[in-house]
Parts: sequence; structure tokens; C-alpha cells
Amino acid sequence: MTETLQGTSAWIRRFRPAPDASHRLVCFPHAGGAATFWFPTAQALAPEVDVLAVQYPGRQDRRGEPCIEDIETLAAHAAEEVLAWSDRPVTLFGHSMGAMVAFETARRLEERGRPPAGLVVSGMRAPSRARGGSGRGGTAETAEELVAGILRLQGTDAAVLDDPELVRMILPTIRSDYKAAESYRWRPGPPLRTPIAVLTGTEDPHVDTEQAAAWREHTAGPFSLTVFTGGHFFLNEHADDVRKVVTDHIARSFQSNSV
Repeated sequence: MTETLQGTSAWIRRFRPAPDASHRLVCFPHAGGAATFWFPTAQALAPEVDVLAVQYPGRQDRRGEPCIEDIETLAAHAAEEVLAWSDRPVTLFGHSMGAMVAFETARRLEERGRPPAGLVVSGMRAPSRARGGSGRGGTAETAEELVAGILRLQGTDAAVLDDPELVRMILPTIRSDYKAAESYRWRPGPPLRTPIAVLTGTEDPHVDTEQAAAWREHTAGPFSLTVFTGGHFFLNEHADDVRKVVTDHIARSFQSNSV
């Protein structure tokens, strides 16, 4: 069962409500992804952590809405939604394109005087190392090239991509998300005060270890880098270990905020 705040928000999914949890984790999907990608995380962390997942327009129950092809616009909407759930400490967690949306959301929350307790980013180079977003998925690519690229990343069930009707439905969303990632340009500014934990894969074709480590430049607070074996979607094959890094980051952030 999903739940939205007071039944009114199209942006937030709450698959396993944990009303007694002391902390919230807000998860941001990758390009082409949806809130349901984070269902296993919500299931695994409840009831200790109240997990929320962001649902971007243009997919699943929001497929009738136009996609947003700009990271900063996505972040502006997400920041407003997170503020509505910030009655307790909130950590942001984004993968791939979602990492950039989470980062820009954290910037806006800090500007509003409501900084998140922590930020976890995975599968994305640091904003200061961004070369037009993710460096993949140009809008001029054919459908076949896009599908081949998605298969290489191993983040989508191959059976889905064998279904022409499903491909026809999801490719416009993927193109729009790739456009958002490709057009993203970091606006130089002061580093976050929010602690950052970075996760990366040894075989990720879009992020090397130096680019991942450069996230250190974007926080004046504590920083950690964890390297996993695997490609861009290493977090699927290391799900339990990834969740352990996230919960440890939450615990450290909670302790530092309590001092």
C-alpha cells in the first residue's frame, strides 16, 4: 500500500509507512526509473526508517503528465515536498540522475534553513566533474540504440525491453530524463554543510573513482566513499551492503546532530 501526504501529493510514495521511526529517507530514482525502484528499500528498512520515494512526472500513475527535462526544476519541486515531511530528520538518497536531483534538493533545503541530516549519492560523478550530466543517452539516438544502452547498464529487466509495446511507452520518459541529465550544469556555490556518503561501482562505464571521490569538494561536513564491485547498477547486486552504508550514514548524522 502506498501513501501520499494527506492524500494530496503526486510526488511522494510511502510504500511501508513507519510513523514511529526517528528518521526519514527520501529516495530519488535514476533516469527512466520510478518510485517503485525503491520498494525493496522501504520494505527492508521499515519500521526503523520511514522511507519515502519520489515519483517524477511522466511515469507509472503520472504517465499522463509531461516529463520535466530540467534537474533544477525537479529539485525545486522535490524540495517543497521534502519540507512537508521534515518534522523529523531527513536523509536524501539518489542514484544516477537521482543523485543530481538529490544534491540540488539538498542545496535548496539548506538555502531555506532546513538542511537534510545527510545525503547519499550513488552511480554519479561529482557535480563539479559533470560533463553534460551522465554522458549517455543523447536525444538523437534511435530506439534500438537507446534499448542497447539500457541493457548494457543492466538496470532494467531485459524482458521489459523485449516487449515492443512497453518499449514504446517507456522510451519517451527515458529520452526526457536523459535530456535533463545531459543539460545539467553545476552552478558553483558554497559547499553543503550536509554530510555526504558516496557509493560507486568499479566497472561503472560513466563514473570512475576520481570522479566519485570529487564529491568531497561539495561538503564542508563529513564525507565517505564506498566502492563496490560491479557496474552502474551495483546497488542491485549489493543491496544489503548498500543499505548498511545508508543506515550507518543515517546513524552517524543523527549522532552528530544530537551533540
